[in-house]
Amino acid sequence: MGTLAKFLLLLAALGIALIALLAAFQTSLLFPRALVGPAPDLPAGTARLELTSAGGETLQGVRIAGRDPARPVILGFGGNAWNAEAMALFLHQIAPEHDVVTFHYRGYAPSTGRPSAQALMADAEAIHDLIAAEATGVIAVGFSIGAGIAAHLAAERALARVVLVTPFDSLSAVARQIYPFAPVGLLFRHDMNALDALERSDAGIHLILARRDEVIPPARAEALVAALPQAQVTRLETGHNTIYDHPEFAPALRAALAR
Repeated sequence: MGTLAKFLLLLAALGIALIALLAAFQTSLLFPRALVGPAPDLPAGTARLELTSAGGETLQGVRIAGRDPARPVILGFGGNAWNAEAMALFLHQIAPEHDVVTFHYRGYAPSTGRPSAQALMADAEAIHDLIAAEATGVIAVGFSIGAGIAAHLAAERALARVVLVTPFDSLSAVARQIYPFAPVGLLFRHDMNALDALERSDAGIHLILARRDEVIPPARAEALVAALPQAQVTRLETGHNTIYDHPEFAPALRAALAR
């Protein structure tokens, strides 16, 4: 066997090995629970919430009371390494008039179980049903991977509004763009199709995009914009994680929630 043929075989073997590793560890890569930071101190009077899923897992959450109980409840879904209580405090600081509810994702301590796209989307429906009965409305806010969960909820439940920060059209499309050499359609187990969900929703939609997003390819967010002409859109010249430090981000999110 010639040197070139051996080299090509080595490259093929390395490629297959890489694809096998990505497939085997996709859950850990997508849901990096070990990277979640500590919970902050929450305001006095914050309520602790608990929910048992249909499969028997225990989900833990918090509710921070707002100044005006007549406002819709903000239900937040964070990024895959964001502590749910830190997100609750952040949303409370952005919109102190509203009650804010967040839950630790399944498999993210102190919630039990193992995370998956399907499980987290099902959990979102159960969380909504827990709080919706006594609410004047629910606004779902999703950040990064949480945008897919919030979009799913908008298709399955009547929401006052859905606000998505650094969103995507589908996780499988994101994976295909990042890993063009991998057979994503065969191996990917955690798809969230935000575009399909939002096309089936009657909720008002606001998208906040990072033009220089280095985690979710900007084309995946722009695909949402192109397919959802009714959506309100804010684009900021920043990256995926630095968007929160952009001076126009907090006013944009506050305005989206106020609508």
